[in-house]
Amino acid sequence: MSEARPPAALTIAGSDSGGAAGLQADLRTFLTCGVHGLVAVTAVTVQNTLGVHDRADIPAHIVAGQIEAVAADMGLEAAKTGMLASGEIIRAVAAACDAAGIGRDTDVPFVVDPVAASMHGHPLFDDAGLDALREELLPRATVLTPNLDEVRLLTGIEVTDRHLMRDAAAALYELGPRYVLVKSGHLVEDPECVDVLYDGSEFLELPGPRFSTPHTHGAGDAMASALTAGLARGMTVPEAARFGKWFVSNAVEHSYPMGAKVGPVSAFWRLAAEPGTGQRSPE
Repeated sequence: MSEARPPAALTIAGSDSGGAAGLQADLRTFLTCGVHGLVAVTAVTVQNTLGVHDRADIPAHIVAGQIEAVAADMGLEAAKTGMLASGEIIRAVAAACDAAGIGRDTDVPFVVDPVAASMHGHPLFDDAGLDALREELLPRATVLTPNLDEVRLLTGIEVTDRHLMRDAAAALYELGPRYVLVKSGHLVEDPECVDVLYDGSEFLELPGPRFSTPHTHGAGDAMASALTAGLARGMTVPEAARFGKWFVSNAVEHSYPMGAKVGPVSAFWRLAAEPGTGQRSPE
């Protein structure tokens, strides 16, 4: 029996009972990308395609304990965050990641997906939680991956075109992350879906098609977790960002209806249902 193991990546995120977003999307993406998924659960939501109806936050010390347990025993090559639920959990995550050697200035890259707004644009934090996100996690991030609603909550910039995406990326970079990837999925007037990666000196545009579908639940999670998987596999940040863009574009193209409203993006479910229908990675 082989002693080799795949790269491992940790998701620090909430559970989506509908299976479309959150840690479920992250684990599904990690597996599809050839990475073993580790989990620190931050919250359990009562959720379906109509919205989030209730949630229970996990105690902050339990969230931190999950991070410490898997990092100490199993090791990991990259980590990401999703919904962190509260300022107390954010501070506990920051301390646990420091102790585990996870962060922008370590050998374990840290992707912060600042899930500060729901898919409908509603804030998920109060002002204290947003302050904790800015002060505790953004300076520790290797890559920050906000959508446009999260850009607005974090910077006050209302992005309406690609030029303003660059302004937003520059403003977010000043808060401490090594790279900022501004996602353009919510810029619905743009016929393309062009994300912007910024490293403090250069802007890299990541173009992709915009598909006419309402079924995009979990797209942001899939993008961030595919990027994290790429980093775990040894890619540079620009390479991993391109890989994440390729992954989420294909996932949205193969999204499907599920329930009464917004369905999930696909993690290439047709590969199993209809062998031979998938697309190869651009690597």
